[in-house]
Amino acid sequence: MRVRAQMSMMFHLDKCIGCHTCSVACKNLWTDRPGAEYMWWNNVETRPGTGYPTGWEDQDHYKGGWKSDDNGKIDLRLQSKGGALANLFFNPVLPQLEDYYDPYTHKYSDLFDAPAGDDQPTAIPISLITGQPTEIKSGPNWDDDLGGSDIYARNDVSLADLDPGVRAQMQEIEQVVFNYLPRICNHCLNPACVGACPSGAIYKRGEDGIVLVNEDKCRAWRMCVSACPYKKVYYNWSSGKSEKCILCFPRMETGQAPACAHSCVGRIRYMGVLLYDADKIESAAAVPDDQLVAAQLDMILDPNDPMVIEAAHESGIADDWLDAARRSPIYQFVKVWGIALPLHPEFRTMAMMFYVPPLSPVISTIENELVRLNISDEPEDFEMFDNLDLARLPVQYLANLFSVQNEEIIRQILRKMYAVRIFKRRESLSEGSVDDATRKLLASAGLDQAQAEAIYKLTTVPKFDERFVLPPYHREMSIEELDDPLSYKGTVGVGYIQEPKRGW
Repeated sequence: MRVRAQMSMMFHLDKCIGCHTCSVACKNLWTDRPGAEYMWWNNVETRPGTGYPTGWEDQDHYKGGWKSDDNGKIDLRLQSKGGALANLFFNPVLPQLEDYYDPYTHKYSDLFDAPAGDDQPTAIPISLITGQPTEIKSGPNWDDDLGGSDIYARNDVSLADLDPGVRAQMQEIEQVVFNYLPRICNHCLNPACVGACPSGAIYKRGEDGIVLVNEDKCRAWRMCVSACPYKKVYYNWSSGKSEKCILCFPRMETGQAPACAHSCVGRIRYMGVLLYDADKIESAAAVPDDQLVAAQLDMILDPNDPMVIEAAHESGIADDWLDAARRSPIYQFVKVWGIALPLHPEFRTMAMMFYVPPLSPVISTIENELVRLNISDEPEDFEMFDNLDLARLPVQYLANLFSVQNEEIIRQILRKMYAVRIFKRRESLSEGSVDDATRKLLASAGLDQAQAEAIYKLTTVPKFDERFVLPPYHREMSIEELDDPLSYKGTVGVGYIQEPKRGW
């Protein structure tokens, strides 16, 4: 057992209101400079939709992530070693600027300097890259709330595997229901960007698992951009270097939550430490598709297990990090309660950002469906609990996103979340008492009353230090003997080493 620590984040999709505050906070802090105009290290997509960049989930086109062969070995989907040499100077699957968008501003001077006339002057959109007038055709949130159209929903890659009837229903504008999907770099355990980089510029920090770019080593091959199946590595056209989300590690090292998480209006983001067995990465990433979710969750270790604690000490993990792992909300949601999943496990990168599937659009329409189908005139909570397949946001679609098409995993999560709602509603209506039927409902969802209370508390009224359990960073963990220990030379990752030199 080789224990490693990973800083992880979780997104509770039931609480996201699609305000994009997280995206703006990240943009203002990290990518408000030449060459980074089109970069959105954090973006919020409307689902169903095409996402950003357009169609990023289509790995038949982009060749991102890993693939497993019949012998249980994994290889980059992008290319072999020989293929990397052949594609060194021309990468046929590299996203183009039009797959993102031409970043623009407006020529505001025209509003003030235009000569007098009969027409109202307008500000012409100007490309931030060429400086020339441009036509606005797309953007990072162009399909926000579907943009009043079902075009984006129809072109969602995750709809391709749905049953024809379900897919047709979701493509009808009168029937479309959507939720929001925030995305940042997943800081994967098996990052394809690291595996694809010919110059070894991308690495995973040993102390906390953050994936960074050493720009001194970057040679602009851009294989990392293609290999990342989530398309969260970007090329800076001004500096000629790759850039990506750094999980705001300068903030975390001073005890602050990442900017996107700290600014979140809906309080959907949680952060904490997960412990995992690094010896299992290769075998867990190579299992068949239907076993990927279970294999990844099996890698996450119990920080209260004496054997895990002993192995963590042998790996140099400090006691205060172990304490943070015990208090981690991510561990509770992912491992203890089992209601959070990684995005697209079939990419085999072992993503370490987790999502609680949305329940609201699921439940809000089941009652009407039961009435429409003459199943019940006035449905009870228990009837809706057993009819999740009638939802407008199909379980099948959520399974395509989070569980490699395993619908039962999604149903079990939704049952737990709905059982907590029923429990708290009935507790409130009965002034604190709960009947046997409600207790049986909790048990059928795999919960007891104490767990339901804990889920409710951490979901609805968590304190700041309960949502963000950040461990104390130590200087010797990651910073070399520098004259200025806070300096990293202005570039991502430079001045920080891949493995800790003196413990954790």
